[in-house]
Amino acid sequence: MYKKLKYQIYLLLDPAQEDRRWEKIIDYLLETLIFLNIIAVIIETVDAIYNSYKLYFNVFEKISVYIFTLEYLLRLWVCTNEVKYSAPVLGRIKYIFSLSALVDLLAIMPFYLPFTNIDLRIVRILRLFRFLRIFKLGRYLNATKLIASVFKSKKEELILFLLITISLIIVASSFVYFAENQAQPDKYSSIPATMWWCVTTLTTVGYGDIFPITPIGKILTAVIAILGLGMFALPAGILASGFSDEFQKRRQHKEKNICPHCGKEIE
Repeated sequence: MYKKLKYQIYLLLDPAQEDRRWEKIIDYLLETLIFLNIIAVIIETVDAIYNSYKLYFNVFEKISVYIFTLEYLLRLWVCTNEVKYSAPVLGRIKYIFSLSALVDLLAIMPFYLPFTNIDLRIVRILRLFRFLRIFKLGRYLNATKLIASVFKSKKEELILFLLITISLIIVASSFVYFAENQAQPDKYSSIPATMWWCVTTLTTVGYGDIFPITPIGKILTAVIAILGLGMFALPAGILASGFSDEFQKRRQHKEKNICPHCGKEIE
């Protein structure tokens, strides 16, 4: 009975495992609660509204945190149903330090901190972690899992793009620094300071706070701006290819009746 109850709770809390009525109801309720919490955090910044309905905001915060705390503890209890967390003690420790568990913990932690002897200024900063509740939605939305799969499959290409971009910023900033330093020593005071100009130019934002005035600097700026147009179109193509591959893979899984969790064909 203990194992059966534990497994049933595991199925209720993990939307990827079952697609029955009660699983959907719990998922929708938790999604709605997360959305309401995000809206409440935003509205609380309006002093006129918050001061008028402070009691209601506090009650809603307590109820929400108690529900999220219960969810966190239940997930910690039933996580051993997964193979990677199957060890009773070490498995739970591993789960505590997983990304989803850390998000859940940070989302409720600011509520409990005022009961400790911690500097209130730190508590105010940590209350920003309440916004992490929006990331709890990732557990319930299939679209989030799709995006995560795409980034995972294309991580090598994206890392390569990041390295190329960083290299381009360093090289371009160095050239422009030597071209503009003597003409504008206050604005192009160093290569790190020039990197700010390079980033705004590569991304085609162009705030206009720093701009070259020498002929060589202007030519380099034109070249860098053109390179920026091509560079930042590259990850869009990589991700588009990843989404296409993922959709095709999921279509093949449905046609072959392959389990989306273990990847084995269902007999």
